Amino acid sequence: MSISSNAPQTLRHRFEATFHGLLLLLLIAPWVPLGAAEGKPGAVRPSPRDLSTADPEELSAGSGTVFDTHHNAFGRPVRNMDKLRWNPFRQGKRLFTQPVAMEGGGKGIGPLFNAESCSSCHFKDGRSARQQPEPPLLVRLSAETADGRSLEEPTYGGQLQTAAVPGNRPEGHLTVRYEELTGHYADGTIYSLRRPSYRLDDLADGPLAANARTSVRMPSALVGLGLLEAIPEMAVLAHADPDDVDGDGISGRVNRVPDRSNGQLSLGRFGWKAGQPSLRQQNATALREDLGLSHPVLEAPSQAGGAYELSRHQVERLTLYTRLLSVPARRRWQDQKVRRGKALFTAVGCQHCHQPRFETGEVADLPELSRQVIRPYTDLLLHDMGQALADGRAEHRATGSEWRTAPLWGLGLLNTVSGQVRLLHDGRARSAEEAILWHGGEGQVSRDLFVALTEDERQALLTFLDSL
Repeated sequence: MSISSNAPQTLRHRFEATFHGLLLLLLIAPWVPLGAAEGKPGAVRPSPRDLSTADPEELSAGSGTVFDTHHNAFGRPVRNMDKLRWNPFRQGKRLFTQPVAMEGGGKGIGPLFNAESCSSCHFKDGRSARQQPEPPLLVRLSAETADGRSLEEPTYGGQLQTAAVPGNRPEGHLTVRYEELTGHYADGTIYSLRRPSYRLDDLADGPLAANARTSVRMPSALVGLGLLEAIPEMAVLAHADPDDVDGDGISGRVNRVPDRSNGQLSLGRFGWKAGQPSLRQQNATALREDLGLSHPVLEAPSQAGGAYELSRHQVERLTLYTRLLSVPARRRWQDQKVRRGKALFTAVGCQHCHQPRFETGEVADLPELSRQVIRPYTDLLLHDMGQALADGRAEHRATGSEWRTAPLWGLGLLNTVSGQVRLLHDGRARSAEEAILWHGGEGQVSRDLFVALTEDERQALLTFLDSL
């Protein structure tokens, strides 16, 4: 920065002193990610409150919790992030939001793909964009063998590619139709659900195999993924009860999935059926399957001459970004109605699967994530959710009716970030209320107890969920 040499010397000296003082302040002040100020869209603030005086109920991500209630609430790094990681984090965010192949000078996405960038599906690190009437949906494919094994569908592989670069033809398209279903609560109040039906059209290479299985999936919000990865395996296993020894009707099973980093079977944590063991493998798989990008993390070069479209370094930067995304603080957690709703959440048994509290372990490369008391409201386990939600498609040890418990943190800000709410694995639920009403299997008892509540009690429970 410069100032005209014609300015009076006293003004020049005053300017330089002020500028250098501000620069020094920026260099020595503790760095914290800025969060949007309450009630003022577009404003930012450095979370001025001392977190040591905050109530634990408020701090969803421990000392990494951010205070933002606006449309960028899901895109903030953990509040305690080391300032030296700011540039790598920004590099990862740029890879996430822009067409990824452009960063490395590769030949581009495809030739077949489902999205042009990560943010095409994970709008503002959430689930879908407000300008999309329906969320982006993927179609996972497999073929079930006579002995019960699940393999890739022989013609189209593990995922239907619904877009293509010029000169290529997409593998097919998904058509979704909804049927409205009505029911009523115990007090007579009417509710409505929508049941989806799916059809695959314009299949480029003929019909699917006779033994094919399909599963329609929508993107998940990305908040707090690094903290979920940091939960010790033994803490997850402590909640598993595959044989329902305690007789509460809730089993909870782990999914053991191939881990490309060590060639072993590891605890599945990510994906709708806990089909991925780590964020690195989750991201690497999505880059290949969703964007059609080759890279050295999972595969051999596919380009002529052995060139990759993304480097290992770029994949690692993208993974760092997703590991460091934080979770917004609870809101209105002190309100009497919210507290009543929390008590009802426990009374109807939701906490059996949506575990409120974990403590992360030691994370050597990212100490910001270590020893944090977090409140994700998930157990990361598989639960049978009944036939109404079943897709009939196995994924490693997960059956066709089992799903990983979805984390609930950030639930109340989905509409703010995305402009709409689409819940469950295929986005059929337009609200938390509808998602509860779709619960079956191990969730049937809690669902029926919810139906039996009075209207005031139901609204209190839903208000609690909106505070998460």
